[in-house]
Amino acid sequence: MSKEKIQMSEALADIMPPEYQELVATATFGNEDRSWKDIGTSKELIEQHSLCAGCPESIAFRFILASIPAPEDSVFVGSTGCTSLVFPHVGVQNIHSLFGNQNAIASGLHRALKLRFPDVHKDVIVLAGDGATVDIGLDMTMQSWFRQEKFTTICFDNELYANTGGQESGLMQKGFVAKMAPTGKKFEKVRLPEIAFESGCHYVACLTVSKPNRVEKAIRNAIYVSREFGPTYVQLYTPCILEIGKQSMEGLDEMKDAETIGGRFVMKEFMTDEVKVFLKEKDAEQKARKKAAKEAVAVTA
Repeated sequence: MSKEKIQMSEALADIMPPEYQELVATATFGNEDRSWKDIGTSKELIEQHSLCAGCPESIAFRFILASIPAPEDSVFVGSTGCTSLVFPHVGVQNIHSLFGNQNAIASGLHRALKLRFPDVHKDVIVLAGDGATVDIGLDMTMQSWFRQEKFTTICFDNELYANTGGQESGLMQKGFVAKMAPTGKKFEKVRLPEIAFESGCHYVACLTVSKPNRVEKAIRNAIYVSREFGPTYVQLYTPCILEIGKQSMEGLDEMKDAETIGGRFVMKEFMTDEVKVFLKEKDAEQKARKKAAKEAVAVTA
């Protein structure tokens, strides 16, 4: 979905919705250095959403969509859950899968796109909640890692089933009491980031979405690494403020508390030695590209 593909016919331009006209005029398609800083100045790839007011998932969606390096050549695979309420509003190709089989769908999709577009890399990105990723879909999640499928899996970790009443999930913290888990969780939070790395993921990151620069870095790293090496995994804490008894403006505070020293979401990354070298090279390339762009602007000014 490059800018060339979304251009409007002149004969129809006057009847096209203003949101689409703005998307064509100011979206960041084709800009390799697009970032979260473009939010507010360029047309966002998420026009609106139907999530609850103040939901951290809505923040995460915006940061992720602003961070993917090539939205015009990307396809999201979602699953049943709160995330499925947002994808109809997203300006990137996406598929809604059944609950838990999103990594199986992504595996077939990535292979098909490789055959259909052999000369263009298509980024396949799975985005699902903790129920779909860790509980119901754990087998298909891990099997895609075992097979070394080259796509990124992103988990919105609500630490419970957020849109079906507050049931316990494997990622819920021990002792937490929810509306449909009245006696509290009996065992520790599943250590999926560590499991992902041990299961063959070449890059793994676990963090909150309170800091957009960190989210952007993790998402871009994961996608770049998946293109070259194999599966990658990013776990983002997106608490359901309604289910944990918070007000609409308290989601950010909840995430910040979870990432303080000793908190369960202090940012952590795992990567292979080859990936460390690769990411250093990517950082150097990006810095050189930005420096050249600044110098070009200075010359024309």
